[in-house]
Amino acid sequence: MSNEEKSRPSGKKNMGLADRIIRFSLAVIIAVLYFTGQISGTAAIILGIFAVVFIVTSLLAFCPAYLPIKLSTVKKSEKS
Repeated sequence: MSNEEKSRPSGKKNMGLADRIIRFSLAVIIAVLYFTGQISGTAAIILGIFAVVFIVTSLLAFCPAYLPIKLSTVKKSEKS
C-alpha cells in the first residue's frame, strides 16, 4: 500500500482525473473572484469553504459524499 493510499480514509480512490481537475479549477476560480473583489461577505465565506473542500478532495482523490451513493468517477484503467 502506498503512502497516498494510507492517508485516505478508505484507502480507495473514488474520484477520476476529470472530476479532480474540475474541482480544482472551480476552487481556483473562486479564489480569483475573491481576490479581485468580485465576491465578498457571506457569499465569499460559503464559496471559500467549498473551495477548500474541493482542493482537499482533489488532492486526496477521495470524496466522502460519494460513499453513501456508491459513486466512483474513476475509470477502470486508473484504478490501482
